Amino acid sequence: MIAVIVPAHNEAPVIARCLASVRLAAAHPGLRGEAVLTVVALDDCSDDTASICADQGVATVVVDARCVGAARAAAATVALSHGARWIASTDADSVVPADWLWQQTRCGADVFCGVVDVVDWLDYPDAVRRAFARRELARDGHAHIHGANLGMRATAYTAAGGFAPLRTGEDVALIHMLGNTGATIAWLARPVVATSARRVSKAPQGFSGFLRALEREVREAGAVLVPTKALRHG
Repeated sequence: MIAVIVPAHNEAPVIARCLASVRLAAAHPGLRGEAVLTVVALDDCSDDTASICADQGVATVVVDARCVGAARAAAATVALSHGARWIASTDADSVVPADWLWQQTRCGADVFCGVVDVVDWLDYPDAVRRAFARRELARDGHAHIHGANLGMRATAYTAAGGFAPLRTGEDVALIHMLGNTGATIAWLARPVVATSARRVSKAPQGFSGFLRALEREVREAGAVLVPTKALRHG
């Protein structure tokens, strides 16, 4: 059985789209009908995230930590208790491609580390989009770690001690621990997960914080900042 874990703190506006994409990935013919369990960690949710998950028929676990590391760990614990052999991780504001689980489980390694792409840059200037494209380097052998596009054998996850209860960087810490245990890691450019450029951060210094820092860096470098949407429609 394959498990998909998703941490969520008040993600009602976006999580249905995420879960729909996971459901499509779970139906990929390459999986040959293998069961896929999706577990959403409801981390101090006060909106309709829980009811949306119930409507979607996914498993949930309630966490009161406001901590993405604790949320991922709680969801992974549920996955392991159901006998998952592979644990894939994404985020509630992300959309996975149809071949996501199939490609992860056939990567030939204990761990899959993938890249992300931003599909809607909102009001970010085009210079930030170009800077991100230079940094993200979507090619095999990259060195990026994203909790939104991550997967691993359950045995490797357990040997590494699982996700640490960190408010930021829990994915990076886990990959370092996996490397220390001798797990093999596939740094692959495909499949790519589409994620959000939202400015409201769910985790301090997480992906949205990275994008805001990149914007400041571009501004300080003196680049001419033209909003991406203005360029797209102009």
